[in-house]
Amino acid sequence: MTEMLQDIRRRPPEVARPQEGERSTAESASDVGRKRVVIVGGGFAGIAAARALRRCDADIVLIDQRNHHIFQPLLYQVATAVLSPSEIAGPIRQLAKRQKNVIVMLAEVTGVDLKSRSVDASCPGVGLRKIQFDYLVVATGTRPSYFGHDEFAKYAPGLKTLSDAEAIRAKILSAYEIADATDDESERTRQMTFVLVGAGATGVELAASMAQLAAVTLRGQFRRIDPARSSIIVIEGGKRILPTFAEKLAKRAARRLTKLGVKIMTGVKVEKVDQDGVVADGKRIPSATVLWTAGVAPSPLVRMLGAKTDRAGRALVGPFMNVQDVPGVFVVGDASSVIRDGRPVPGVAQAAIQQGRYVGRLISRNLKGRQPKHPFRYFDKGNMAVVGKNFAILESGHLRMSGFVPWLVWVFLHIMALPQLQNRLRVQTQWLWSYYTGQRSSRLIPELPKAGAREPGS
Repeated sequence: MTEMLQDIRRRPPEVARPQEGERSTAESASDVGRKRVVIVGGGFAGIAAARALRRCDADIVLIDQRNHHIFQPLLYQVATAVLSPSEIAGPIRQLAKRQKNVIVMLAEVTGVDLKSRSVDASCPGVGLRKIQFDYLVVATGTRPSYFGHDEFAKYAPGLKTLSDAEAIRAKILSAYEIADATDDESERTRQMTFVLVGAGATGVELAASMAQLAAVTLRGQFRRIDPARSSIIVIEGGKRILPTFAEKLAKRAARRLTKLGVKIMTGVKVEKVDQDGVVADGKRIPSATVLWTAGVAPSPLVRMLGAKTDRAGRALVGPFMNVQDVPGVFVVGDASSVIRDGRPVPGVAQAAIQQGRYVGRLISRNLKGRQPKHPFRYFDKGNMAVVGKNFAILESGHLRMSGFVPWLVWVFLHIMALPQLQNRLRVQTQWLWSYYTGQRSSRLIPELPKAGAREPGS
């Protein structure tokens, strides 16, 4: 899905620190007779767009503030110690090995100037760089949205990056260590109470994996506590869990969660999150681990484009994934809002890939003087969610299934969709080991500074 390879410096003056007499990246690509396509974001949509441009006569500059592409559908398994970060990620820089017209930049885009058609990129150790573009593709994805309560973020981390997943894993595992060490029963109960705010696919999959971590993986490994007696609570403001699935499938998933020991609270609004837990519908739930799996918001870069946005802040794009009245500028993936056949295109990986590929091909045709064949059309291949071992739900058109067979389909599709062959082999091996033994090999808590220890050089 996302073949990635290492950077080459076909045009060193264009991307490296300019020396005296060399070109700056701010120079127009047309000065050297080639157009430049700048893609911001190395997720599913950005990588798909870059790959779709592999045969075009243009220079592609792919910018991301991280050096890796994440297979986000499996991020929750890193957070629950099933997989390690390297097993679901691959370096973006590998993209350039086979694709000679790609340059990869590790930088954060902090501004867009549509008049001069340039972006400001802050490069670590280098500083601010201006990069001119003829075409701009914004594929920056989303970040957690706390619905106006950003103060919750300190106590309820979201799950969007590898750093988030590792922090959540450490938080979960540390809770059991503290619960085993303390003599305070109320504190022990608080440490063993886990609250997830939001019951979409991420919340459901994460809760089910946490339940099996407690009941199977950690069984018999503590002397003073029984991890199986953990309290895992999923809070959903809507009427039911998994609102993007058919109600029948959502009910089956809810029954499966309940069987795993997860408590589901629907129609409940979270009013406060602090270091002691959450307040929901006026009731305090003491918890040392609160995780935010509720809403998402697009990158601030979307607002810089001056595009119209929906209520969530996503760019309302035209039929060709274009920003209205701004030629050559496109928004794809989760940062865009697309309505097709009267329904919004879902913010899932397959939609992002299709949008990125479509825009890449559109630009390629445009560079050859051709018009796009047709507006963007989303082909829905179906929707899936896994709810613990041996159980998944699948919805594709009129087909609705749940149980073991959809779970097998989910396993196969996710292995095949991983970015590199080595990822597929590692994940397959780890899943087989975990399936038959119940053990998870990535149960690591980063070493913390010892109490009273001084930092080096202090």
